[in-house]
Amino acid sequence: MAKSGRTVSQREDGTWANQKDGGQRATSLHKTQKQAADAARQSLENQGGGELKIKGENGKIRQKDTIAPAKDPFPPRG
Repeated sequence: MAKSGRTVSQREDGTWANQKDGGQRATSLHKTQKQAADAARQSLENQGGGELKIKGENGKIRQKDTIAPAKDPFPPRG
């Protein structure tokens, strides 16, 4: 399975972008961060899983999720 990922981040115009990692353009644009994250999560589920990164308004990653059936590279212990 190919390693895939998506990043949700805010653009200068205030919209939220769902972008494939390594891509030049956004896959989709949304009014809210939640809408963009939901679209990115759905895309990853359709592609067989991967890593979802959500950036806050400051541009720093605030949340990472592994979407099944991809394997979590750092699973919780215990």
